[in-house]
Amino acid sequence: MPAAEIKTARRVAVTGLAAISPLGLDAAATFAALMDGRSGIGPITLFDAGKFSSKIAGEVRGFDPEQWMEARDVKKVDRFLHFAMAAAKQAIDDSRLDLEAEDRERIGVVIGSGIGGLSLLEAQHKILLERGPGRISPFFIPGMIINMASGMVAIAHGLKGPNCATVTACATGNHAIGEALRLIQHGDADVVVAGGAEAVITPLAVGGFCALRALSTRNDEPERSSRPFDKNRDGFVMGEGAGLVVVEELERAKARGAHIYCELAGFGMSGDAYHMTAPCEDGDGMVRVMRAALRDAGMQPEEIDYVNAHGTSTPTGDVIEARAVRRAFGAAADRLYVSSTKSMTGHLLGAAGGLEAVVTALALESGKIPPTANLDEIDPEIADPEKGIGLAAERFVPNKGIEVPLRAAMSNSFGFGGTNATIILRRLD
Repeated sequence: MPAAEIKTARRVAVTGLAAISPLGLDAAATFAALMDGRSGIGPITLFDAGKFSSKIAGEVRGFDPEQWMEARDVKKVDRFLHFAMAAAKQAIDDSRLDLEAEDRERIGVVIGSGIGGLSLLEAQHKILLERGPGRISPFFIPGMIINMASGMVAIAHGLKGPNCATVTACATGNHAIGEALRLIQHGDADVVVAGGAEAVITPLAVGGFCALRALSTRNDEPERSSRPFDKNRDGFVMGEGAGLVVVEELERAKARGAHIYCELAGFGMSGDAYHMTAPCEDGDGMVRVMRAALRDAGMQPEEIDYVNAHGTSTPTGDVIEARAVRRAFGAAADRLYVSSTKSMTGHLLGAAGGLEAVVTALALESGKIPPTANLDEIDPEIADPEKGIGLAAERFVPNKGIEVPLRAAMSNSFGFGGTNATIILRRLD
């Protein structure tokens, strides 16, 4: 049976936003920096990266976890949990939910991470080797496992509805938001806090991605290192942070007078079934996930005005995503705007989808599309119609944000293992 025939009538609104990013410690600051074209990428300071081929990242700066958690708990858990706790408080506050008056058994939490508590794992492994097993922290396991983001947020706010975590590499945040959509559509919850958190700018993670030769080595000009769709891109730049949304059954949100940023209108998933790290060259999995999201939303390609691209700045991935956009949208791609905000934040891995959902929601509400920074000369393979894509450089919003009325927008996330997730947000007028 087609998906459209089994969907329920329950529609879902986005009523709360939160971001902890390399560009700011809340959603408004992050979006303002994006529109200004500022980069959050700089030299790595969280550890000595002198021996690594890539020495740059999008670090979250000026963040004090004790503003969001009890000081006694901060040292027990990993940095990605600090980000999740801070973002959850921001998102709930932004939604203006009165939790004291709510049935908290109807409020769920779905927060994922691509890797989870790697810095805590590295630290505790060092203790094991140097001081023996008797000195391992009793909080090591609960302080690093990925589902603890959802668990700790639920504990902090007394949220007793559905609770789970997604772990799908760089598609994690979108899968979490899509799961939240389904929970509300199917009546399992009325409100869900959803998104992703990540903090793996650590020696082992950076070393691992360096070994894959996936990272930019433009160490001398970090702010120009992430350059999605540009001819001279040389890899992605790691970032960290969190992006969370509060999603809520639409009629309920209207009834309580909530501020509604937009509707969460559609969600698609697909699998490449192709390669551990590379997407299909013809973009097959990406095409299918975008079409699945459109089908779920009951929309046509012509109704989408903007795509927040996965756009990581890797030589292979960007061309394949552009090819997939052309295939999924056909002639409608010629009037579509596409930008990659990873050009300024770096790639937040499991938190990327969450952050980019927040950015996309604010773009829809404000009618402002953040640019693709460092797009000086578009890859000729993307622009050349003879090679089958033929997307003009100006459609990628190069280097300067624009203001344009937006009806609906799509946000793509694609992960290692060929796991793909796309969401569609739509204005409510």
